[in-house]
Amino acid sequence: MSRSRTRRMTAPLTAGLLTVGALTALPAAQAHAAGSVVKVTGGQGAWQLTVDGKPYQVKGLTWGPSAADAGSYLPDLRSMGVNTIRTWGTDASSKPLFDSAAAHGIKVVAGFWLQPGGGPGSGGCVDYVTDTTYKNNMLNEFTNWVQTYKDNAGVLMWDVGNESVLGLQNCYGGDQLERQRDAYTSFVNEVARRIHGIDPNHPVTSTDAWVGAWPYFKRNAPDLDLYAVNSYNGVCDVRSAWEQGGYDKPYIVTESGPAGEWEVPNDANGVPAEPNDQAKAAGYTKAWNCVTGHSGVALGATLFHYGTEYDFGGIWFNLLPAGQKRLSYYAVKKAYGGDTSHDNTPPVLSEIGVVGNPGAVEAGRDLTLDVRATDPDGDPVTYEVLDNSMYLDGSGQLNSLRSTSEGAGRLKFTAPDRPGVWKIYVKATDGHGNVGVQSRSIRVVPPVIDGTNVARGRTATASSFQPSGGDCPCTAANAVDGRPDTRWASDWSDPQWIQVDLGTPTSFRHVQLVWETAYAKAYTIQTSNDGQNWQTLRRITDGNGGVDDLDLNGTARYVRVNCTQRGTGWGYSLYELGVYA
Repeated sequence: MSRSRTRRMTAPLTAGLLTVGALTALPAAQAHAAGSVVKVTGGQGAWQLTVDGKPYQVKGLTWGPSAADAGSYLPDLRSMGVNTIRTWGTDASSKPLFDSAAAHGIKVVAGFWLQPGGGPGSGGCVDYVTDTTYKNNMLNEFTNWVQTYKDNAGVLMWDVGNESVLGLQNCYGGDQLERQRDAYTSFVNEVARRIHGIDPNHPVTSTDAWVGAWPYFKRNAPDLDLYAVNSYNGVCDVRSAWEQGGYDKPYIVTESGPAGEWEVPNDANGVPAEPNDQAKAAGYTKAWNCVTGHSGVALGATLFHYGTEYDFGGIWFNLLPAGQKRLSYYAVKKAYGGDTSHDNTPPVLSEIGVVGNPGAVEAGRDLTLDVRATDPDGDPVTYEVLDNSMYLDGSGQLNSLRSTSEGAGRLKFTAPDRPGVWKIYVKATDGHGNVGVQSRSIRVVPPVIDGTNVARGRTATASSFQPSGGDCPCTAANAVDGRPDTRWASDWSDPQWIQVDLGTPTSFRHVQLVWETAYAKAYTIQTSNDGQNWQTLRRITDGNGGVDDLDLNGTARYVRVNCTQRGTGWGYSLYELGVYA
């Protein structure tokens, strides 16, 4: 649904059937020969899930760690009151997860991945009307793994696909989109029917985003035992949508939690305003209350996400990034009936304030944050400042920054060197495995230079420029127009140059280069009075992009940036070439 959500999508396209000899060589599989019998029982508005004849409410989390590490994490899940985990793919690597789940009294909603899963921007377009090869491969693959694992006591149900009814809109439009959605949901029904023929003891469902897929499943997939829906901030509206749609099957919620990046308003810097830890914890509580409030129809939920990634998406949703427990972890534990009476809980952070203007933070200069943490248990708190460039270059990585405490809740660090909107995080740990995280955005701008930019508005030329694509044409003139959102971009080759004609020989003392992501690792600043004969004022061999502020004294009509080694696989790109008198 969003780039902020992490997916497990491993599912090989082909797999050989296990031989009789291979089966006899796997005693662990024999130990689970008597798998559970799971049924959807009851009638309209009074359904329930049963496991071996006993009522079963899904109290679950989506699963993030590797299957091989299941034994390390499942005891913790049990302590939270979790009885179910959900995956997105099932293959040979799933066996340790099923086995460990069975050993710890936990069941698995076992996923099967179909393209184009994952919602907007996920790619992987398939023609479900005509591509019989893909459909046959998937059908054979899925039924092979059902045959392999159907007698494992860790299996709760099979979940075919994830958000592909939504994702098909990235591949098709109009009547063609409708035909594809009908064909996809008809294929899901074929998979469900084949699974039932192999394994009558476990239900089959199919997950999609929101309830927009349900009319297609209602029309084309009668063999599904129940529906499944991913819904975050809107989860409390699923009940009314189910009632208004006149559906005759129950459902589970397969992803939910606090509002996602795609659901929140933008902040003053124009990027999604991430909820704080308290709001996220409340989001899980609200989601569970709305699921349990639809008694007899909603059969439970697997909330998102029991993951350990410590990145952009992990901070938004993971209950234990880097293995550290957050307020949301304890909110889910409380909702599921886990014992929280003796828990030591995380520090709670205030909103992050910025000393100065958060919409105009000078690149590479000192920046002070105002943030305070209170610890419910009175534990001493350790702070860490991190940044992230998702809204510049799509990177999910968090970078730890060196910071110093100035007392009274103030932390000083060096602002990022690249202009644009950055996410800043403050992490507070208590020494007991808990963490509080608060975030905000800042807009980094080039440092203000005293004096006059004598290059602004002058004639600029370059060795090449990109004529089209994205925000181009990206001509040389863009680098001297004084605008932070236009740029010069060269061909993807070495060397390249850009120069500005100051009109007459002009004295200057400073050059400022504001690089886009495609920066120069090696370049020289050159001057000339005739545009033919050049002198080198400065040679750079270790450029790293961002803003280069160079104190240079010279007098010349022409100033050139001669780029000889690219810092990326792209060309060279400058937002601004400033020459200051």
